[in-house]
Amino acid sequence: MSRVCELTGLRPVTGNLVSHSNTKTRTRWLPNVKNKKFTIPELGQVVSLKLSTRAIRTIDKQGGISNAIMHAKAENLSERLASIKCSLIRARKA
Repeated sequence: MSRVCELTGLRPVTGNLVSHSNTKTRTRWLPNVKNKKFTIPELGQVVSLKLSTRAIRTIDKQGGISNAIMHAKAENLSERLASIKCSLIRARKA
């Protein structure tokens, strides 16, 4: 299972655990990614997304998945969310 947030682009981070004796051990810190379903009212569809818990809180703060997608940076969005963003733009213009 890929541990990447589809909205923020958050990925696993690597680094070293450093002991008192300065021994370095490689490690990975994984983002807290959850599967969550959202309804997009403008498009009338239900979308299942892999989102970090921080992204879920951001969606709540911005008033829904539609606003969160519209405010997100294009380079952070997954291909699927980028196409949904284009559909939202077309739906809002019409």
